[in-house]
Amino acid sequence: MLKQMLLIGAAAVSFPALAQTTPPASDPTNPPTTTEPAPDTTSPAPAPDASTTPPASTEPAPSSSAAATPTQIAQIVEQEFPTYDGDKNGDLNEAEFGAWMKKLRAATDPSADVESAEVKTWIGQAFASADSDKSGGVNKTELTGFLSRGA
Repeated sequence: MLKQMLLIGAAAVSFPALAQTTPPASDPTNPPTTTEPAPDTTSPAPAPDASTTPPASTEPAPSSSAAATPTQIAQIVEQEFPTYDGDKNGDLNEAEFGAWMKKLRAATDPSADVESAEVKTWIGQAFASADSDKSGGVNKTELTGFLSRGA
């Protein structure tokens, strides 16, 4: 379940980048036949306008039997960790960890009540398990190890 949540989170982050297309390369053996000058290939292309970028899909990612690898999990943790580390101390406290888990739970099961006692208990148990050194915070290494256990 947690792996699926991570995969959905990674997909949500990567889909806008994958949705961009590149124009086909011109054929060097067939030069343009118009009187327009050839495009300047030495200067970089302008950055795409954010207003023209297609929105990310709101449909849930299809369920996959392929589990995320520990390397993929580490990349997701590296990318998303600063978003949830509100006090920027390098550790997620229980509230910060809980916010991340609630978002992942809601992404994988939109009908779940993330404020229910059941989900809060689940988050508390997950935090206690992830905090392997019992420091009261979960760092990137602990979180990666925790999420990779089932991979």
